Amino acid sequence: MKKIVTILILLTTYIFSNINTVSSILPEQAFIEAIGGDKVNVALMVLPGNSPHTYEPKPSQMKEVARADLYFAIGVEFEKVWLPKFTSLNSRMQVIDVTKGIQKLAMQSHLHHNEHETLDPHVWTSPENVRIIAKNIYDALAAADPENQHYYRQNLDIFLKQIAQTDRQIRTILKEMPKGSKFMVFHPSWGYFAHQYGLTQLPVEVEGKSPKPRELIELIKEARQEKIKAVFTQPEFSDSVAKTMAKELNIKVVKVSPMQKNWSENLLNIARAIAGKE
Repeated sequence: MKKIVTILILLTTYIFSNINTVSSILPEQAFIEAIGGDKVNVALMVLPGNSPHTYEPKPSQMKEVARADLYFAIGVEFEKVWLPKFTSLNSRMQVIDVTKGIQKLAMQSHLHHNEHETLDPHVWTSPENVRIIAKNIYDALAAADPENQHYYRQNLDIFLKQIAQTDRQIRTILKEMPKGSKFMVFHPSWGYFAHQYGLTQLPVEVEGKSPKPRELIELIKEARQEKIKAVFTQPEFSDSVAKTMAKELNIKVVKVSPMQKNWSENLLNIARAIAGKE
């Protein structure tokens, strides 16, 4: 009798055991949860309110890494320092690049829109890229847990429909915006969104540096010419310069972070603000 009970416990544990995964950022966590459903545990590294440029994991998070089967890497800055440490801590953990197949864009700079060599890591701000990320997550989960491949495929199909719906809604919101229309951002985080919808982001700062007074005057002049409706800032960065500009231009400061978990509503809010439909 004891043997039968032990076998049943082992079988139950096997059937209901989840894949332990780690995500770098909140939006990515949402994507993994959408496809993995109740068969995947998702630990988060960059906690809400923190910057992925400088984040340092807590000891409790290192424990999550130590028991992880998969790490979903998305190319944010803290991964450059920490991924080698994570893999040395847990050599059996497989690192999945969810950006595989995405054409990376260069980060944009202020004034004359010069681009510098740093590639923009904010790939998830475009529904088209979210579709590619979702497929990469599905491939990794299906390979790691082939028993539940059909379950992950069903979830992927549902999620792809949600992505397509978000894309349609954004296009409807932006339909009256002329191609190349500009929107002003303090930190240039929305390049992929702009690229997908034929818009141009006008960054105020680059690499954490605020514009000099003369550059600020030029930016205000350009914003006025382009009839900019709002300036976007992020909670992770200071917005004092943006507030100065907004006051001068009599426009709104819109605080929005690309790091929010509700990625779809976030992109719809951005589209509404750009189109002046808030």
